[in-house]
Amino acid sequence: MSVEAGSRALLADGDVVLVRPLHPADTAEVLALHARLTQQDTYFRFFGARPSGLDKLAAEMTADPGPGHHAVGCYRRGELVGVANYEVLKDGTDAEVALVVDASVRTLGVATLLMEHLVSHARKTGLKRFLAEVLAENAKVLHVFKDLGLRFEASVGGPERDVVMRLDEDAAYLDAVLERDLVADAASLKHLFKPSSIAVIGAGRRPGSVGHAVLANLVASGFTGPVEAVNPHAEEILGVPSVPFVAALSRPPELAVVCLPAPAAAEAVEECGKLGVRAVVVISSGLTGTVYGDRVHTAVREYGMRLVGPNCLGVLSTDPACPFDLTFLGSRVHPGNIGVVTQSGGVGIALAESLGDLGLGMSTLVSTGDKYDVSGNDLLMWWTADRRTELAVLYLESFGNPRKFGRLARRLARTRPVLAVRSGSGDTAQRAAASHTAAAATPAVTRDALFEQAGVTAVDTVAELVDVLAGLSWQLLPGGPRVAVVSNAGGAGVLAADACEREGLVMAELSDETRERLAKVLPAEAAVRNPVDTTAAVSAEVFADALRAVLADDGVDAVIAATVPTAVGDPGTSLAAVLPPEYKTVFAVRPGQRARVAPLVPGTGVTACYDDPAAAAAVLARLVRYEQWLNRPETDESVAPLENPGALRTFAAGREGWLSAADAVELLRLADIPMVETHYVQASDSMAAAAADLGSPVVLKADAEGLLHKTAGGVLLNVHGADRILEAFRILRSRFGSALRGVTVQPMAEPGREVLVGVRSDPVFGPLVVFGLGGVDTDLIADHAARLAPLTAADVDLLLDGLRASKALWSSGQLDRAAVRELLLKVSRLAELVPELAELDLNPVRVRSDGCVALDVRARLERSASADPFLRRLRD
Repeated sequence: MSVEAGSRALLADGDVVLVRPLHPADTAEVLALHARLTQQDTYFRFFGARPSGLDKLAAEMTADPGPGHHAVGCYRRGELVGVANYEVLKDGTDAEVALVVDASVRTLGVATLLMEHLVSHARKTGLKRFLAEVLAENAKVLHVFKDLGLRFEASVGGPERDVVMRLDEDAAYLDAVLERDLVADAASLKHLFKPSSIAVIGAGRRPGSVGHAVLANLVASGFTGPVEAVNPHAEEILGVPSVPFVAALSRPPELAVVCLPAPAAAEAVEECGKLGVRAVVVISSGLTGTVYGDRVHTAVREYGMRLVGPNCLGVLSTDPACPFDLTFLGSRVHPGNIGVVTQSGGVGIALAESLGDLGLGMSTLVSTGDKYDVSGNDLLMWWTADRRTELAVLYLESFGNPRKFGRLARRLARTRPVLAVRSGSGDTAQRAAASHTAAAATPAVTRDALFEQAGVTAVDTVAELVDVLAGLSWQLLPGGPRVAVVSNAGGAGVLAADACEREGLVMAELSDETRERLAKVLPAEAAVRNPVDTTAAVSAEVFADALRAVLADDGVDAVIAATVPTAVGDPGTSLAAVLPPEYKTVFAVRPGQRARVAPLVPGTGVTACYDDPAAAAAVLARLVRYEQWLNRPETDESVAPLENPGALRTFAAGREGWLSAADAVELLRLADIPMVETHYVQASDSMAAAAADLGSPVVLKADAEGLLHKTAGGVLLNVHGADRILEAFRILRSRFGSALRGVTVQPMAEPGREVLVGVRSDPVFGPLVVFGLGGVDTDLIADHAARLAPLTAADVDLLLDGLRASKALWSSGQLDRAAVRELLLKVSRLAELVPELAELDLNPVRVRSDGCVALDVRARLERSASADPFLRRLRD
């Protein structure tokens, strides 16, 4: 079986297929596919009997791809089972599309998958519509076209239907693709998480070896299906029958785990493929970057297997219907509701031990290691359908497809919390910035924007992760940010209040009624305002009464109860009787307790008890932000459509590098982005004619080679009159010499506040929109916020309110916030319409009470070779 270029993808039943463009060498296979069509399928395809020139048609379909033609084929286990192609019509924006699918795979989504690949290719070439002529009785193909998710129209009446599918990308189409992806991926991963049989290849006889540990954990896990081991030196290990090599297994296992040195591991994966194994976990290390790793890649691609690893801790599931543990963890994982995917085996081990100490359990644990195939995105899709998983945890050192990750994580986070441990936050890999926007758009900023927009709760350490998991496991989400602190130790209460304010929480104002209730039950010297200090002299019962009074206050969303034991009593012992309150979140704090976090009452899920008020406040703040994200409206806010978006695409096509000053201004004009009136004069031209037509006063800006930021002697302000304009032109000529390309001349803008708006596009993450203080403040203060495009209305508001200076910026009401809002939406649209836009720097943008306008622009384009992030395909 040969392996050819293309994309691995999943059918609706989870089967792995290869989708690739067709070429002349495929003509015979295309002809054979048409030849084996049933009589009815032939009639549907050709509106009659099989044509005599079928060989010519097959040759035309498999002609080398060109601007007017494209065809893709779907290969299942090396056999061509479906073909889709389009031919561009005379107008250059429409194409006629056709489909042929083998009857054996008719219900598995082959036609839909091929159409998605055609749509992706057609959009890249600028096509606007797919057209098709379909017999009215060919309901299956009509349903394929209609259910794609594209805007669909079909004629009515008569024996034929004229079908029109608009190729404009919209949320409905992406949602439909995602739904199909979820179904197919979940079906595929059943081989991994619900296997009917398992084989451990490289099961060691010696305790202490990885292979022995994996087999021992599997035996202890309670897996009820058939299990076999592969070891050439044993007939039985731990009571499990063993055979000398993979081909000798009594049956093809649905799931195999490989624990062998790299050369033998590669051979074992190949043998698994030949035997028909559907999923493989490769724990072995030393494969990546070697010929053995290449062999594993090839085997996975050739035989359609799903693979976890290599170089990983393994996989486990606590599903009572199919429990198994294929890891070399040293302790048993409790069944629970926390799903974990981690690239680091060490993080997986640490988390398993920490959760075990708390009595919390996992639903699934997947260590992806070097991530040849199964990734975090796969687990997000699996957990979407797995109701046992109520909390999702991610440790990702890299993103293969972050834009798809964003859609998947956002969807999952709408139904359950998704947590991530940040990694690689340092900026050591950041290349020298060529613009202020690039300087602000570090990799960490881009990653954090992805997490925030997707509703992912991010932490920096495993310890913080465990803190948040404990809080989420035992308490409701807070209904808002208003927090009350109740303590029998004044110092602990003050520390808790300080920590809440540092985290952006609001110290609740207790009502008169609440303060009166507190005054009745507490000593006279107690503090009945927030933070409430009951004094150390109160009993546990009195402390509980005070806590009840605070919880009854409608102005309180959450409470931190900090207690210390005294000779009078231990108020902490009374908390369990008060908790859990309805619709209120309560965390306990016990300064000095041995564990960083622990259940308030061991063995129960009353609430989490932290050793420090700052830890409790940090968890509470993260829960509040997640609750706010859940309540954020998802609707997009659009701006007036561009009159001619095609002109914008045409302008950008073929351009590379930093645009000239004149071209950068033209880019903004085509994108309907407000820019101050700008005249451009070439360095070789005379300024005299332009100076005579210009009003006063004006600003002259040098456009010089190597001049990144014009403040470096490249700007002359407040120039009055034609004579002085000419003199200023001569000054810039003498200052920059032959490096001067030209000069832009603009009227002096009206006074206002200066901000920065920019775009920095990442080949993996896509375009990032940056907003911050502009002008001289850009470098002095470095106050920025960032979000990934496309921006929603909520994203724009978060940008506007995301600066340290935001409150001061907007509180006066003297700046036109709505105008800046519209500008950000237009910049986001530009970034989406022009994927070649690598950098855009609008700095400064002058904001007034009646609008905003860009005073300067820098733009850099580069050819975009990024793959369609939403096309259904597996990692290669």
